[in-house]
Amino acid sequence: MTVLDRPAGVSAPGPAAPRRVAGLLLRWWRRLTAMRTAIVLLFLLALAAVPGSLLPQRSLSQNKVSQYFAEHPSLAPVLDRFYLFDVFSSPWFAAVYLLLFISLIGCVLPRALEHVRALRAAPPPAPRHLLRLPDSGNLTTPLQAGKALDVVEEELRVRRFRVVRTDGELSAEKGYLKETGNLLFHLSLVALLLGLAGGKLWGYEGSILVTEGQGFCNSFQQYDTYRNGPLVDSADLTPLCVDLDQFTAEYEENLTAASFTADIRYGAPGEDGRPVTIGINEPLRLDGDRIYLTGHGYSPTFSVTKPDGTAITDVSVPFLPQDNSTFGSQGALKLPDLGGGRDDQLALEGFFAPTGLVQNNILTSVDPRPLAPQVAVVIYQGYLGLDSGIPQSVYSLDASQIDRGRLNRVAAANLEIGESTTLPDGTTVALTGYREFAALQLSHDPGQVWVLVSAISLLTGLLGMLLLRRERVFARVAADPGGGGTVLTLASLTRGSGESAPRFAALTDHLDDALAARAPAPQPEDRPRDR
Repeated sequence: MTVLDRPAGVSAPGPAAPRRVAGLLLRWWRRLTAMRTAIVLLFLLALAAVPGSLLPQRSLSQNKVSQYFAEHPSLAPVLDRFYLFDVFSSPWFAAVYLLLFISLIGCVLPRALEHVRALRAAPPPAPRHLLRLPDSGNLTTPLQAGKALDVVEEELRVRRFRVVRTDGELSAEKGYLKETGNLLFHLSLVALLLGLAGGKLWGYEGSILVTEGQGFCNSFQQYDTYRNGPLVDSADLTPLCVDLDQFTAEYEENLTAASFTADIRYGAPGEDGRPVTIGINEPLRLDGDRIYLTGHGYSPTFSVTKPDGTAITDVSVPFLPQDNSTFGSQGALKLPDLGGGRDDQLALEGFFAPTGLVQNNILTSVDPRPLAPQVAVVIYQGYLGLDSGIPQSVYSLDASQIDRGRLNRVAAANLEIGESTTLPDGTTVALTGYREFAALQLSHDPGQVWVLVSAISLLTGLLGMLLLRRERVFARVAADPGGGGTVLTLASLTRGSGESAPRFAALTDHLDDALAARAPAPQPEDRPRDR
């Protein structure tokens, strides 16, 4: 064969571009699917979740986010630019989550296939120099070589070793479940991530304040706040309606809460509801849905009567608690249809005290129990701006309408139950009583059973990793040069355990006793008979 000389100055051609790209992708794939990378990504995921626990999240409370913007007008927009008020739906959190998911799959699945092959493979043959292993020793027995190995094999099988025996030697192994536990742990972690992702994609939850005697149906339009996954629309909601019959709060002598319970009725729309009682830690559990009791408060009841006799009687509106120790609450009542025209609408905002005490003409609450209910109200007339297209809170008046003079303050009063105040135009506003409301939350999470099973499997795998040991035992027999017996050489390898020497010593002692028990009894020496 003739070899052509390459012209001077011409270098060897490099690999083709597709091969270089494939090699680069392969190297990045190996780095991504390394266990070290998975650990780093898991740490980053935990670190990324920290802002979600320190800062208010829009998915949980839009009001708290708005309050944070009001308190930190310079810092809040900067944080919002980095999605720190929507951490768990942010692109960077989703990127870390997805990379961790891919890394775990690429890391665990090849190991699982390798472990399956190892389960079907025989234990490795005994090393040539057994006495070089850290745990090794010799035993001498009068038994023949084959019988000595029979004893060793029997004892190891009793200890649940897999045993392979060849000419003059024996290999045994156990503890495969340690690696199985390791793989179960990581596969369960992947399944846990899948369940959490499924719950975010196909799950939803909504929160609403329901006053006694009222109810709601499972519709996004009826909730005060709600969160739904990107793959959920209104047609996917469970057909369910809930009515609140009664709320009961019990307190200790020191005014700390003893128990909160809500008597509700639930069922499909148009059906007679089934009664049930739920508590703070006792939700109503349905097929895929949960109804939680998350809080409570008071809804003062008002009656408003115009001079011409037009009236709205016994209208209740929830007042939000400002102090959980005394349940002093603030709220607003808007009556756009009671006035004579667009600029003659009526509204009031005020402070409700379950046990009211007036000090220096200021109403405060001294007890969370409704022992002496009172309300301090400020009444406005004018244009509420409800049809302006700008969203408003149902629990407070629009301050901009007041600042611009669209709403004018016309009266203020402290009222007990049965008392009323009269406006300059003759309209009467009376406090007729109160009702209690319950804060209910309906949650639908299709991945919760999957997450529960994955968490149990994860703990099971972790226990297997921590409690089980991977052990190998080798034995070889040889003729005893000093007699007619057999020299049995033993050695063991224990992975991931600092107690290998005592375990090997215990095994050696047990085998020595078993060999001695199988050894033939010594024959008495012949004695001369008397003649």
